[in-house]
Amino acid sequence: MLKQLTIQNYVLVEHLDIDFSDGLTTITGESGAGKSILLGALSLLLGERARSDTVRPGANKADISAEFTLSSNALLQQKLVDDELIEADTQDCLLRRVISAEGRSRAFINGVPVTLNYLKEVGDALVEIQGQNEHQRLTDRSVQRALLDDYAKQGGQSEKVAACYQTWQRTEQRINELREQVATQDDRRELLNYQLQEFDAASLQNGELEDLEREQKRLAQAQDILLTLNQAHAELEALDHLRSTARSIAEIDDQHPQLQSSQDTLLSALSLLDDASRDLRHYQDQVVIDPQALQDTEARLQLIYDLARKHRVQPEQLVEHAQSLAAELDNMSSASNDLAELEAVQEQQHEAFLQEAQKLSKARRKHAKPFCSAVDKYIHALGISQGALSLVFHEQQNEHGLEQVELHVTTNEKFAPGPLGRIASGGEQTRIGLAIQIVAAANSALPCLVLDEADVGVGGTTADTVGRILRDLAAHTQVLCVTHAPQVAALGHSHMRVSKDGDHTNIEPLSDKDRIEELARMLAGADVNTKARTYAKELLSQATAG
Repeated sequence: MLKQLTIQNYVLVEHLDIDFSDGLTTITGESGAGKSILLGALSLLLGERARSDTVRPGANKADISAEFTLSSNALLQQKLVDDELIEADTQDCLLRRVISAEGRSRAFINGVPVTLNYLKEVGDALVEIQGQNEHQRLTDRSVQRALLDDYAKQGGQSEKVAACYQTWQRTEQRINELREQVATQDDRRELLNYQLQEFDAASLQNGELEDLEREQKRLAQAQDILLTLNQAHAELEALDHLRSTARSIAEIDDQHPQLQSSQDTLLSALSLLDDASRDLRHYQDQVVIDPQALQDTEARLQLIYDLARKHRVQPEQLVEHAQSLAAELDNMSSASNDLAELEAVQEQQHEAFLQEAQKLSKARRKHAKPFCSAVDKYIHALGISQGALSLVFHEQQNEHGLEQVELHVTTNEKFAPGPLGRIASGGEQTRIGLAIQIVAAANSALPCLVLDEADVGVGGTTADTVGRILRDLAAHTQVLCVTHAPQVAALGHSHMRVSKDGDHTNIEPLSDKDRIEELARMLAGADVNTKARTYAKELLSQATAG
């Protein structure tokens, strides 16, 4: 619901603050007074393209803002909460548009800058403006489908169908990704199998490289090592003179500390030399001259080095690299298994979608004729005596079910029905749109409806019918109607008058007394008389009684 509109420096308006109430608000005024300014300001606020000539002459910018209540639009409220533009417990929303004298534009929601497209998306959910050539919302097939679903009380089923479809499509998308992945992995899988066969044949072991390099070094220098060891053994065995000297010193009978220390050191040195000689003998036993063993060791090392160069890793990283290749191959096999499992799940999900969508489709087709018949009654009452509405179902699987729904109308029985936007004239579209919305209003969450001369081309009884339909519609959603018909104006729950004072346009709510004068002016023109005032009072009395 639109609660308040503020217009500053827009065209001929210097400043206007307008408060709106729920129900039906009628807006009247003499031709040229500026009623279109209100609609133009609202259109700009809701995302229409801005022009520099919309700024009041002499001002540097136009500033338009409006406060809305979201109480009847839970989906929009949740969207704004998700986008962090309002708090979860907030139902008020402030839209603002600023246009500079150079034509630049900025948009805000609750003080937060937003794109023009975002402002338009939010605005479309809050307000629908219908002029002679502005019926975009009702010509949108998604809106037409939603109205039928609401009329058939299938909103919950429609949400269930959408959820099933989205689940099915997410799985379908994952399947396509896996199929592409598996398809591109065939060459890679063949290469991995070949490489792993090489590693299996090599039978590499952790720590093997270090052991082989030590063994190769020992075998390669075995002859030199043995020669050195033999020389060392010869030197160590030629220590008899030193041993005799040590015994002689040990036999000196003196307790002098330095002598005792020398004796101990000599004994230790000889003991260490004996230990070294024994260790060298044991080591010598391990050193053999074996050309075949050397050849085998060097061949094994060459195999490891060749594998490392081939796979572009360090030799000591080969075992770990082989493990990573094996893991990659396992994951490929897992992807193939996942694909088979997902294809089975996807088939079940598609079947679940079809079952729910068929229920929805059945309900739509069942309620299509009653919906059209109910709308036809209002179309006829609004003066289109040969008008008729029909629903056309186009087969199409999507998140909304098994078909796309399209409203077709005819205004003359001699002509075949066609889409609403192509068949009916501007005035007829307005009245047909009213008929559709009054039927849908009981079950649909409609936006605030702004009508520009919905009564154009009608008068008398039909104008009264238009007014009463608008009044009935206003029981479900806020309606603002610019009108030249006193029968319509009298049926408003509130009444505003647009007037022009020099270069300034004003919009003001009317008291009961002023309302009678305005209705009398609409009835009699400039020559307002007692008879016109009496008739104006009668119109208001009939509206209240109705």
